Amino acid sequence: MNGIQSLRLIDALIKENKDYDLLVLSNRNHSFYSDPYFNWRQWDYFVKHLLGAEPPAGFQIKAVILEP
Repeated sequence: MNGIQSLRLIDALIKENKDYDLLVLSNRNHSFYSDPYFNWRQWDYFVKHLLGAEPPAGFQIKAVILEP
């Protein structure tokens, strides 16, 4: 989804009074799943919305590089 399509989707959600969450990861391609920032935000989201708890402050997820 490019930027214009994202903005159109957001506009449609707002017009329909729908709740939405958006995480913008700039300067990345589609292989962002190993990005530490993405993983941190994803886990914080799960903790808040699935567990109903507050994630620990200052928690850091570090990248793991596997040897071939």
